Amino acid sequence: MSNQEDQKTDIQEFKLEADQELRFEVESKSEKVYLSLKSGLAEVFGTEIVKGKLYEFTAGAKIAVFTWHGCVLEIRGKTDVIYVAKETPMVVYSNCHAALEFMRNEAEKENCKGPTVMVVGPCDVGKSTVSRILLNYAVREGRRPIYVDLDSGQGQISIPGTVGALLIERPASIDEGFAQEAPLIYHFGHKSHEKNTALFSILTTQLANNIKDKLEVNKRARASGIVINTCGWIKGEGYKQLLNNTKVFEVDIILVLDQERLYNELVRDVPDFVKVIFLQKSGGVVERSKSARAEARDQRIREYFYGTLRSSLYPHSFDMKWSELKIYKIGAPAIPDSCLPLGMKPKDHMTKLVLLSPNLGLLHHILAVSFCESGEDDIIKTHVAGFVCVTNVDIDRQLITLLSPQPKPLPNNILIMSDLQFMDSH
Repeated sequence: MSNQEDQKTDIQEFKLEADQELRFEVESKSEKVYLSLKSGLAEVFGTEIVKGKLYEFTAGAKIAVFTWHGCVLEIRGKTDVIYVAKETPMVVYSNCHAALEFMRNEAEKENCKGPTVMVVGPCDVGKSTVSRILLNYAVREGRRPIYVDLDSGQGQISIPGTVGALLIERPASIDEGFAQEAPLIYHFGHKSHEKNTALFSILTTQLANNIKDKLEVNKRARASGIVINTCGWIKGEGYKQLLNNTKVFEVDIILVLDQERLYNELVRDVPDFVKVIFLQKSGGVVERSKSARAEARDQRIREYFYGTLRSSLYPHSFDMKWSELKIYKIGAPAIPDSCLPLGMKPKDHMTKLVLLSPNLGLLHHILAVSFCESGEDDIIKTHVAGFVCVTNVDIDRQLITLLSPQPKPLPNNILIMSDLQFMDSH
């Protein structure tokens, strides 16, 4: 079937030959699209499709169904774009997986760390998709890799405004992604790394050290290695962050998507033992607008509290006295260099904790619930238990109303304010 940009409706059947890919998008909020495999074998981003099962997709879905041997697919509902692509990079991605699998076998024999892969490139080139494919292929080989998400703008493991890691034990669900069981999450609090590069560096170093400790005691995960997804900020300070990530995570392989300039800069600047590989992006990758990105962030936060269509959650709303909580913000106003205390560096104010008093400015903000039990020095470097949203502030009664995934009491009374906001419309 030829490339078609017009809308399609009702039930359609597509016969794919070997190494072909069916790509479709769902943009309308009122529409649902259903996919089923009638015959043959097919996969979505490395996860095998179960024959005869109906998969549901809603607004924002951009799906690519690939087959190695040929298949027949059925699509029900209205898609905004749908076509069969004969040229796909899946063979190249599969070759990358094969090379990583060879390194994992060697690591298993030597009882040492498996490959650490970092996927880099500008915005909207498919970094998250490539990471997902490599992780799914690894799990299907019986591996247990660790997925590290350093893209605080979208939040693949947790909500936006965080960085974190997740042990992958089974392939991602086709319509809902990886199971979110016991992730290791650190609060960053911004959608862009530019907002606080000093804090981001501290968190990535802390995350890397924590992962190293976990790999010491988990032999299977150690040999399986790490896959790191990064954000699309690749110039100036963003490029320096990539170099820092390479160092603190002890990266072995960097996969550069779509930009030769970045590839050549990394070849020049990283140590010789780090392999830098250039990959073409998939033809199905679509550039997103700012509004689409904002909507995706809002949807991620909504799903954290209310779940998805398939698995609904029922969050709790309750009041807490201000005196029962300690709410902090990371980052104080800048001080002129001439006024800095002795020994304080120009960027130190960016990682300073500020205790907040009751104010209406907290309304609709996301708050991270810290695991920290000791002094203020440890709050920034401590991972978080989860998140709540401020739905009301009563200054007169000194009460704050929180939307929370679990009922009272909170795991801890130390909360950290995020720049991200969520308007609870339920």
